[in-house]
Amino acid sequence: MEIIAVDDEKPALDHLIGVLEKLNIDAKITGFRRAAEALEFAYSTKVDVAFLDVEMRSVNGVDLAQDLKKLRPNINIIFTTGYSEYVGEAMGMHASGYIMKPVTADKIKKELEDLRYKDQIEDNRKKFKIVTFGNFSVYDGEEPIKFKYKKSMEVLAYLVDKHGTFVSNGELIAALWEDESDYEGRISYLNNIRADIKNTLQERGYSDVILRQRGFLAIDVNEVSCDYFDYLNGDKAVTRSYHGEYMSQYSWSEITNGSLMQDLKKI
Repeated sequence: MEIIAVDDEKPALDHLIGVLEKLNIDAKITGFRRAAEALEFAYSTKVDVAFLDVEMRSVNGVDLAQDLKKLRPNINIIFTTGYSEYVGEAMGMHASGYIMKPVTADKIKKELEDLRYKDQIEDNRKKFKIVTFGNFSVYDGEEPIKFKYKKSMEVLAYLVDKHGTFVSNGELIAALWEDESDYEGRISYLNNIRADIKNTLQERGYSDVILRQRGFLAIDVNEVSCDYFDYLNGDKAVTRSYHGEYMSQYSWSEITNGSLMQDLKKI
């Protein structure tokens, strides 16, 4: 389970995190004192539960909750506050829970046992996730996936960039290797990369992610969670997570990044 805690008062935030840690729940807990940092974290991480202080200096916790739910509709929001007048407003936006301060282990445990989107948490743990804004990275749930060959990651990135279109061996070689003098050697290496991708994904239960035809590869856009795909589908919350960087470690990605930059200027 991925949990974030947001409170602009350091003592209150430290106390909340401390109580959560003492519960020994199977969760990763990340604290933030600034709403903007919490929102940025949620762009690239599938957050299951967010504990939000309602009354903060920079932003109202209810407003932050609304932004988080636009990005992650099934996120469980639990408000923490010392002001009972916000109960109606918080419950009106279908929050999962509401804790009056002081925060205690019993109060937190009760809310975690009665989450609004409890079934969604298990689905989030095992999800093939791709991040393209910034550096390209691939995750099994929240765990980074590592391949035997460094080039395997780049081949996967190129398939993502093509958004489900089948790509030939020849196109991959031309795009990923500037020196094509040893074409037969490249084909042999590419076959090893194809096997590496297949075996690595198969071991993790994601054998359906890559579509194969003789001499061609494609990614099944319906089998992955990807910020770039969500962007193309018009997800406004994901659009705000793009800040001019797309698969930054690969030079061939500059064409797509240029198009994204043009779109950004129109917004």
